[in-house]
Amino acid sequence: MNKENDGMIGRLPININKEVATPNSDAESIKALIKKSGEVVGYELSNGERVSKEEGVQMAKNGQISGVGVGVSKKGEEYLRSLPDQSENNNLSSLPTVE
Repeated sequence: MNKENDGMIGRLPININKEVATPNSDAESIKALIKKSGEVVGYELSNGERVSKEEGVQMAKNGQISGVGVGVSKKGEEYLRSLPDQSENNNLSSLPTVE
């Protein structure tokens, strides 16, 4: 598979995300998901800060969180998605959950 010409990274299209900002040099990463009744309601960042899903989306748009893009659900809600790459270890779905 030619990653430069086919518009794909692995099995996912490069443009699967609505928005992917270039992260700032001091951007945080997501270390854990905050869930309530099985639904992601926020994120724990690499600096220990906890932010709501909405705050995380805005931070990602501003380049303050690395490794994620903004997707849109079928309901039209924005949420964070891992950027597609060759590793599954850094996917949001692989991260621990905190209360």
